[in-house]
Amino acid sequence: MSVATHRSAEEIGRTPAGPRELPPLGVTREVPLPEVTAVDLPSGLRLLVARRASVPMVEVRLRVPFADPAPAPESAHPAVAELLTETLLTGTARRDRVGIDDELAAVGADLGASVDPERLLVHGSGLADGLPAILDVLADVLTGATHPDREVARERERLVERIAVARAQPRTVAREALQRVRYGDHPITREMPTGEAVAAVTAEQVRTLHAAGLLPRGSLLTVVGDVDPDAAVAAVTAALGGWTGDGAAVELAAPPAPVPGDLHLVHRAGSVQSQLRLSGPAVPRDDPAYAALQLANLVFGGYFSSRWMENVREDKGYTYGAHSGVEFVPGGAVLGVDTDVASDVTAAALLETRYELGRLAAVPPTQAEIDAARNYAVGSLLISLDNQGGLASTISGLAAAGLDLDWLRAHPARLAAVTVDEVAEAALRFFAPAGFTGVVVGDADVVGPKVRALGGVA
Repeated sequence: MSVATHRSAEEIGRTPAGPRELPPLGVTREVPLPEVTAVDLPSGLRLLVARRASVPMVEVRLRVPFADPAPAPESAHPAVAELLTETLLTGTARRDRVGIDDELAAVGADLGASVDPERLLVHGSGLADGLPAILDVLADVLTGATHPDREVARERERLVERIAVARAQPRTVAREALQRVRYGDHPITREMPTGEAVAAVTAEQVRTLHAAGLLPRGSLLTVVGDVDPDAAVAAVTAALGGWTGDGAAVELAAPPAPVPGDLHLVHRAGSVQSQLRLSGPAVPRDDPAYAALQLANLVFGGYFSSRWMENVREDKGYTYGAHSGVEFVPGGAVLGVDTDVASDVTAAALLETRYELGRLAAVPPTQAEIDAARNYAVGSLLISLDNQGGLASTISGLAAAGLDLDWLRAHPARLAAVTVDEVAEAALRFFAPAGFTGVVVGDADVVGPKVRALGGVA
């Protein structure tokens, strides 16, 4: 009887003639997307329902445009809006905080809320059979949230503490500095209020903003799960029929496009790391050049096997991670390039970053690089839509941009049709170093001399 011997993965992957060839990738499946039922309610609320019966659950996403109607640098809107979301689920005329939690827990559900300069989002999930109960709680907080004084006071104190902690983080410093460089004093930069502004907010201000700003007209409710679309439409209509209001939710005005120019050196005394944040113009998803931009970005820094990652992480060891990607904003999109590095290699990392940007523009990606990026793009798209939550967020995000699932269904074919020449054109258009601006955040006394010696740093 022969005795089986253990072979390592390396031994299994090799033959006497050398490494085994990997089998070719199979044909990519079509994106498995359900049909979406779209209904406009009399209140102006738009409802999107999709049946995804993989598990007996349901996902809910309510997106309300929530921009400051009268933006000004001293506006209290960002602080009040943050406290509104923190106290939205803390009490109504019918339920207190515990009552809301208990009713949601009875159907295996939860709800949460968040806000940014563009929109207020109420999100949650629960058992599919519990959708009417979830909608009843949702309708109650939308129409009857009382934002009790004691809850506002408690959440105000907590929020001030969280803001103080966040503002001590280098990533927060870098993000706020980059937003100012890209957009000046546009309201999109007010992603986090000051602790002083939050401390001054009253419960009455929160209740006033709720009544004036949390409106159905222009808002979007997405429901995805093991539900019958017609039954879900009927349930939403019954539950949210009483959510009305004068006027429409306020959309955020489109910010200006970033203007290429010098990087700004932001001093952070005593920092042992530096944050490199570069940004330039991009195009939104419905632009004909978007698919080529997506592939060019992946080749540069959009995934682990990218050129930039190979350089600054694998070869040089300057960072644990480097990433580039497209960020969508009202009316357009921007390209971001970011990494964190030790202070003593800040200038070297910036030099290599500019080198890789220039190399992508001057030495276009090869067919092999593009094919690898294309396979990654399609594969990651399929993975992101493999669960109800990912699908709900995708439907909501696309709808907010004026797109639907037909755009997503056709996207793999668009990626497949992109040519090497088109990627080269996108690389030259979007990745040339001269097209960027941004910030370097670090101890200027330590990193400043070498960084400024490279030029293009103010």
